[in-house]
Amino acid sequence: MHSRQGVTGGTLADTHEGKPGLPRGRSRLPAPAVQASQRERLLRAVVAAVAEADYAVVTVADIVKRARVSRAAFYNHFSDKEACFLAAAREGGQVMDSRLVGATRAVVPGASDEEVLRAACRAFLAFMVAEPEFAKIFYVDMPAAGPRAVDQLARAQYRYADLNQAWHERARRRHPDWPALPDDAYLALAGATFELVKARVRAGQTGTVPELEDTMVALHLAVMAAQPWAAQVAASTRNAT
Repeated sequence: MHSRQGVTGGTLADTHEGKPGLPRGRSRLPAPAVQASQRERLLRAVVAAVAEADYAVVTVADIVKRARVSRAAFYNHFSDKEACFLAAAREGGQVMDSRLVGATRAVVPGASDEEVLRAACRAFLAFMVAEPEFAKIFYVDMPAAGPRAVDQLARAQYRYADLNQAWHERARRRHPDWPALPDDAYLALAGATFELVKARVRAGQTGTVPELEDTMVALHLAVMAAQPWAAQVAASTRNAT
């Protein structure tokens, strides 16, 4: 069991356990709507179940109980527990990506490139606090859930690296003195970010991950903008006072 310091449950793990199930027999809902509801229930249920009990011990029975759907409905959507788990992790990642993109687009026009980067880092960390069950399955369970999960986790890190690269390439048009970087540098930043957040989540301190914001911003600017670390940390301290 992993405690979650200072956080409450997220929407990605909001299950129907203890609530009415979908109507049995002929339903007034169109078949696609029923199927979509079943799938959503199952995805939320597997996140909640794995976050509470760890991937290895969770069963299909645990998932369908939380989802309030039948075992037959489960197998209409997924071949096994692994397929359901990976689908939930993938869709949670897509929600996270959309939050990051939305946060950067919401930055006021004319804001500096550094402010856009900070908005993305803040949104990323806020998402982990808002979705502690997803944070736990992403950082704790996926690395131990088998080769397919490890491959999917690697693809997520490449997506993060691509976002960094896109930001950096846009920013360099305004900052020609910033260094050009090899692709591996963006992947290294993704890996460093992963390890920073994972350490907090594994320790049951998901609620404290916003404390990493200044470190993340300084790290990214040190690599992508060649800014001295001490100067960036000092600037962040001044802005906070």
